[in-house]
Amino acid sequence: MFGANVCTMPEKETVERAHEDEREGKSPSTQAGEFVREEMEHIREGEHGARSAKQAIAIGLSKARRAGVKLPLPKKGTTSKKTRRQAKSESGERHQFSKPAQIFEDEGASSLPDFSGDREQ
Repeated sequence: MFGANVCTMPEKETVERAHEDEREGKSPSTQAGEFVREEMEHIREGEHGARSAKQAIAIGLSKARRAGVKLPLPKKGTTSKKTRRQAKSESGERHQFSKPAQIFEDEGASSLPDFSGDREQ
């Protein structure tokens, strides 16, 4: 219906195994390995159209990032810009914006307009 490259939700057992690895203090790559293993099983069962182990690894890492595993982003020379951008958004990394400037920072409260509802007519 939507195509073979749709990334579906990971199985509950896979997420639980990854969280158990995290509680045990194991590395993020070990946690992500649970998702990759799940994808390899899906390929063997013929559940989706990934053709190679490389595709299974990529799909598994994508699912791991979406599930909250703190994986490093792919290096610049190894993947396309689109893939790096997608990995960045999946890992929850967002832009850091500075605080908005204070408009009346140095001026006293007397210089602010009075909007209390007391109008002189």
